[in-house]
Amino acid sequence: MTKIVGISGSLRVGSYNSMLLRAAAAAAPAGTAIEIATIEGIPLYNLDVEEKGTPEAVTALRERIIAGDGLLLVTPEYNNSIPGVLKNAIDWLSRPPDGARVFAGLPVGLIGATVGMGATSLAQAAWLPVLRTLQTLPWFGGRLGVSGSGTAFDAQGGLGDDKLRAQLEKYVTGFAKFVADHPRPR
Repeated sequence: MTKIVGISGSLRVGSYNSMLLRAAAAAAPAGTAIEIATIEGIPLYNLDVEEKGTPEAVTALRERIIAGDGLLLVTPEYNNSIPGVLKNAIDWLSRPPDGARVFAGLPVGLIGATVGMGATSLAQAAWLPVLRTLQTLPWFGGRLGVSGSGTAFDAQGGLGDDKLRAQLEKYVTGFAKFVADHPRPR
């Protein structure tokens, strides 16, 4: 079984990115599980806090990612770039002593949803230098960004558009194959 850890970069209860992550998990092909993790409870990075001990929320997320085979980041786009709460979580996870164990060689996929028309393309591009610095293995075989997300999801948080659902299934299937074909170093 291929295990992908999925993280939504939004803390909002009605987050479109969290809805998209749940839809991605439901679209996972046979032999693949997308396990939804959270960045909830991760404090702002502060070396003074770290020196007293890594917060439990960081340790728990770090262990889940280390145990996984791949990482799916579902990123909002704030002011044409990366959301601060998700970048903060990645910053915590990259800290010694386990930073290299978390990210080096890890297959990573990026998708996102926004109410705007840009479909998170600028946020996804802004993640690339970060992912390169962390020595991840980004997947470039597919691209998925949801624009106009306020109308893309139904009242229960499911995808209301068959074309978008098909695009998501294609993305998730391709990323799952990439993860299976590129085992991370252990």
